[in-house]
Amino acid sequence: MAEARARHTTDRGPTYWWAVIVAVLLIAFGAPIAAGGLYLITLGGSWYYLPAGIGLLLTAFLLIRQDRTAIGVYLLTYIGTLAWAFWEAGFNGWAQVPRLVAPSVVLLLVLSTWPALKRGRRSFGTGTAATAVTIAGLFAAIGIANHSVESTLAQDTDAPVTEPATAPVPAPEDTQATTEDTATPPTPLDVTPINFAMPEAGADWPAYGGTHHATRYSPLSQITRDNVGELELVWEYRTGDMPEEDERYSNQNTPLKIGNQLLLCSAMNKVISLDAQTGLERWRYDPQVPTDAIPYNATCRGLAYYASPTLESTELCAERVIMNTLDARLIAVDVATGQLCSDFGNGGIVDLEQGLGHTVPGWYAPTSPPTIVRNVAVVYSQVRDNQRRDAPSGVVRGYDTESGDMLWAWDMGRPGEKGLPPEGETYTRGTPNVWTIASGDNELGHVYLPLGNSAVDYWGGMRSEAENSYSTALVALDVTTGDVAWFYQTVHYDIWDYDLGSQGSLVDFPTENGPVPALILPTKQAMFWIFDRRTGELLVEVEERPVPQGGVEPERLSPTQPFVVDFPNLLQPDLLEKHMWGMTPLDQLWCRIQYRQAYYDGIYTPPSADRNWIQWPGYNGGSDWGGVAIDPVRNIMVANYNNTANLNRLIPREDVDAMGVRSIDQGGREDGAPSNVSPQGDTPWGIKVNAGWRVPFTDMLCTQPPYGGITAIDLTTREVLWDKPFGTARKNGPFGIPSMLPLDIGTPNNAGAVVTASGLIFIAATTDDLIRAMDIESGEVLWEAELPAGGQAGPAMYEVDGQQFLVINAGGHSFMETPIGDYFLAYALPETHAAVDAMTGEGAE
Repeated sequence: MAEARARHTTDRGPTYWWAVIVAVLLIAFGAPIAAGGLYLITLGGSWYYLPAGIGLLLTAFLLIRQDRTAIGVYLLTYIGTLAWAFWEAGFNGWAQVPRLVAPSVVLLLVLSTWPALKRGRRSFGTGTAATAVTIAGLFAAIGIANHSVESTLAQDTDAPVTEPATAPVPAPEDTQATTEDTATPPTPLDVTPINFAMPEAGADWPAYGGTHHATRYSPLSQITRDNVGELELVWEYRTGDMPEEDERYSNQNTPLKIGNQLLLCSAMNKVISLDAQTGLERWRYDPQVPTDAIPYNATCRGLAYYASPTLESTELCAERVIMNTLDARLIAVDVATGQLCSDFGNGGIVDLEQGLGHTVPGWYAPTSPPTIVRNVAVVYSQVRDNQRRDAPSGVVRGYDTESGDMLWAWDMGRPGEKGLPPEGETYTRGTPNVWTIASGDNELGHVYLPLGNSAVDYWGGMRSEAENSYSTALVALDVTTGDVAWFYQTVHYDIWDYDLGSQGSLVDFPTENGPVPALILPTKQAMFWIFDRRTGELLVEVEERPVPQGGVEPERLSPTQPFVVDFPNLLQPDLLEKHMWGMTPLDQLWCRIQYRQAYYDGIYTPPSADRNWIQWPGYNGGSDWGGVAIDPVRNIMVANYNNTANLNRLIPREDVDAMGVRSIDQGGREDGAPSNVSPQGDTPWGIKVNAGWRVPFTDMLCTQPPYGGITAIDLTTREVLWDKPFGTARKNGPFGIPSMLPLDIGTPNNAGAVVTASGLIFIAATTDDLIRAMDIESGEVLWEAELPAGGQAGPAMYEVDGQQFLVINAGGHSFMETPIGDYFLAYALPETHAAVDAMTGEGAE
């Protein structure tokens, strides 16, 4: 008996308790995996998780019994997991993370318990064989069940979603490029036909996109593939104008460079002039914007530059910058001194709230710069999403850049009426607005407006006929008359927030009959629309294809949507259950269950109220405000893009009210009200948008990487030169902890690129807070530098005294979850750095 007691004491030593700890861990994961796996089967999902969970539980049971059969059971479970993982996801490394990393760690843990396993020596072979039959039978069922599930899917996972399943349906009439008919020829407004020359990008960077053609191309070539790796930070400037504790203050400013000045706007709309070579401040103008006017996620994207052909160069405001302020004013400031232009509006200021009617600070907030075509400053504004149907108008107005006089207003609800509304009336409320940047053609006198959708995004039952024509459409206006020259709608009856967020780029597009003046428009669906910018005629082939129907307003949905079919797109295949992700099998299982519970029938799945619905691509998919960059010499287009999904749900009005969610003009949301529910007031539904569809356990995204990419497309051959994930995992990781792994996972990214004559791409945009230089021919990263805040702004390229500079605003973005800051940083080659140091005394002992 003493010998038995001694053996019992030995059995309860440290190795035993380690085996118990491992067993408890297996039970903690195995029980929910088995239970969740059973539930997933009832939803029509994968059969893997049930036998895998049973394998974990059985292994745990045998570990507690100190039975060596535990090793065999888990080995069989692991072998089954390997077979399933490679069958389902192949050799996609990121896809295998939740399938194989945790099971491999568990394998090591189980093997580490060997010293504690005393029992089962005689019965090891028999027990293992019996268990093997059980586990193998369960995993065999996986293959049969999964084959059955996958065979019911209408679409192969590897087939691009753009492949037509049926014959194309003729396009509805309003989808074609349409020229407005008028009963009588339009009467030109009093706009003097003076010199309309637009300064070119080169030594200067005179507009948001380089020029109002928005190619983001620099002819500078001092920085090359061979020396770009030597780039150094030459100077850093902080505006001192961004309380870091307030996430609203994310700035996405692309500076202008005019002469020897760099002109920028801060988060609070302060206009600041820096010496372009040294970064030293020369002057600043403070428009005194109140803090309550700051909208969420964006402040000042940029300024507009205008050089008067009628004023002497020495006169005040012969050169001026014009800025929209967040509190709805249009301001003109002298480039040389920072003084208000007294001949513009009322002492340099125009009130943009005239004619808008009811609004409150932050609701109507112009964040993007005006677009100046000829001598007309075309003004537009964001209207905060999903607050009320009765929202401020999306009216677009043209102002004389010298006098500030309003020349015309384009209000789609008041056709033919170009002035202020009559006393007691307003511009048509709730109409689609232009929140991004427009491009312009001085020669044609056209401004190209990328429109969003109406005041509430996810329900359209109160939209007018005009709204249903112009929503999510590219509209070309004649700036001399304010009339529509032509328009094209990219989404019919948009109830997905697929507003046009990208500035169109004006190029000479190669065709069989020679170059055509064209406009390339990227979209959130990752398609590229190409138009003859003179007439709106399509230069790509478009098919109308059937799309899912149903939702809460089936009678109003368009049965088809247009797809570009003869030019490369970045549209991803439809989501399948196997595309769900996470860090562990438990994460992935949770996401798979959510996928199976949701309503999803492919792209353009209509909004649903009875359950969640998946929007893929999400509203931050494809291209957003950064637009594309185009090398007009090589005829190469560079586009960065997003692959992100939303998990959304319409919420009945009474439930929204009970949550305490109200529009901003009615006091905003109460304390404790959910932040991801928007009121969509005056309609039957609020909207819950889960734009970052995540696993609650580890805070990882539910869909597998890559979440973003960058590509180069040859415009002549219409071929993809290269396409790669864009952004590393260094600032991403489980539980919100940066992994610091320099692996190209492909992160969400917003903001555009600059391309140069030397064949380089300069871009930040990603959530890893890096700015990069890439080879335009291959996509190879040749240089990178860490930014002190998020780089969600387009860079600018310019030259001073023969020295080339790269400048970027590191302002961050709250939606992108990048650090907020107020930094402007300039990079140049070492010899330029040394020259700047000598000028500023930085290099002195």
